[in-house]
Amino acid sequence: MRIGFAALLGSCAVLTAVRVDAHHGFGNFAMDEDITISGVVTKMDFVNPHSWVHFEVTAPDGTKSQHRCELRSATTLRRSGWTPEMFAAGQTITIQGSPDRAEKGACYTSTITFGDGTVLDRYGQRIEAQPATVRAARLPSGEPNLSGDWAVEQLVMTDPAGRDGTLVPLSRVGTFERGGVPEGQREIPGARGTPEAQAPRTAPPGGGGPPGAFGRPAVELTAAGQAAVAALPQLSRAERACAPGSIVSDWGGEPVNRITQGAGTITIEYGRNGRKRTVHMVAAHPANVTPSADGHSIGKWENDVLVVDTIGFVPGTLVGATPHSAQLHVVERFSVDPATTTLKRDVNADDPAFWTASYTRSDSMIVSTVPYAPEPCADLTPAVPPAPAR
Repeated sequence: MRIGFAALLGSCAVLTAVRVDAHHGFGNFAMDEDITISGVVTKMDFVNPHSWVHFEVTAPDGTKSQHRCELRSATTLRRSGWTPEMFAAGQTITIQGSPDRAEKGACYTSTITFGDGTVLDRYGQRIEAQPATVRAARLPSGEPNLSGDWAVEQLVMTDPAGRDGTLVPLSRVGTFERGGVPEGQREIPGARGTPEAQAPRTAPPGGGGPPGAFGRPAVELTAAGQAAVAALPQLSRAERACAPGSIVSDWGGEPVNRITQGAGTITIEYGRNGRKRTVHMVAAHPANVTPSADGHSIGKWENDVLVVDTIGFVPGTLVGATPHSAQLHVVERFSVDPATTTLKRDVNADDPAFWTASYTRSDSMIVSTVPYAPEPCADLTPAVPPAPAR
């Protein structure tokens, strides 16, 4: 039986803005080629940023070979109803997908058929997306209710097998044709039909990418900021994938986050890297703040908006390759729209030592249908081969 894609999509709160510029690409996979492989599961790596299923294939002559195929992130799979138990060792699976150009036996999973006949596309939902949970707009204290588990609405490809088209919000996928590209968006580089799908992959040169991506700062830098960029450690892709970010960058993406309102404090827990912040509901920072990666946060209510003011950082990076000094000052404004149960965060950050202007961003989240649970991170994707010598 095939578990359908559009048929299983329920209603979700629609985000006011959708980020489709991050965390999706076809890496080193030859998306213009099709393969079908059957074997017996040996283990499952249920990790971020991509999960991998390992299986053993027996050829007609009896020889055995080891294979592994990539799935989506553990967090996204969990939100889609996929579990590690689906890939119990010893069961038979058949995968349709695309081979990896660098590693023999590795592949990109488009469609998977289980031993009981169940078929799931890469972006298939095993559970229907649930409407926002009915929740009190205010706590007994009278404060707006920000407490709960929150996550960005899932993005899925317009092709449920994950080979064509682009990313759209889960609640809107049924409004686009299979593999379609909504007006104002572009097909994901590497999808079938794009030049990247046929071109040999090589290690990308430095720079490029959207603002805030690795290699390109998100704000204009002072001379000191430019020197800080030059001094940033050169991390491999695998190291970047799992490296801790900042209180700004780690909030978004696929993980589920949690807010807990207490007496005199508000706790913010991040699904990415499991970082935990405490917001002290007091009027001022202490005279001497011990610098840390998360800084020291104080909060206050302005009408129904939680304003969080954070100082006391150790130097680091805010987003991607955007460095910040110990003078970083971050102000976040959290609010919930009671009509849509959407949590909005507006960010304004300043760093007079490294930046010539403020950094701003806004993001929105909906009530998560699965509980907060930090997922392990290990980038197991094969390395992109070096460019051939000329």
